[in-house]
Amino acid sequence: MKKIALAVVVIMMLSSFAQGQDKPVFEVKIITSIESIIPNGIGRSRLISTDSEVDYREFTSTQTEENGDRNKSDRDEIRIKDYDETKLLNFFNVGGIRFQNIASNDALLTSKINQMLMDGWDLAFVVTGVESYGGTDDSNGIFITRYIFKRVKPAEEATESGDPVEVPTGSEQN
Repeated sequence: MKKIALAVVVIMMLSSFAQGQDKPVFEVKIITSIESIIPNGIGRSRLISTDSEVDYREFTSTQTEENGDRNKSDRDEIRIKDYDETKLLNFFNVGGIRFQNIASNDALLTSKINQMLMDGWDLAFVVTGVESYGGTDDSNGIFITRYIFKRVKPAEEATESGDPVEVPTGSEQN
């Protein structure tokens, strides 16, 4: 979880760095895969992505010595209802690890990543984590991977949003 938080902080720093007048405006997109590691194939595995735009500041409060008010945002205000959900197969079935399922998931993820690359996104970071109770007779767990993409915001989109734009040429895009 610390790695995910670190990656988000780095992305936010890169994003704010890119906001200067002389720098291109970047945008970031996160694609998340959740793959079940629950035996007997009873878990759910999905690839999740969204194009919804949210301003995190609407759901953020600042804690100080004088002000300890916590954020009162309603969960329904935060919850995104418009997203893409691609079904993935579980790692396990009744017989154990199902390697065909892993190969199928790899093919689906490859297709999504290739489409993102064709749409002008660069894969910037990949962050993974496993959640499992680990106790006696543990049958719960997920394997989560976040694919963090970035790209120079298209000039027409940046202009519409009022962001400063400098479109890089050639090697400046990498």
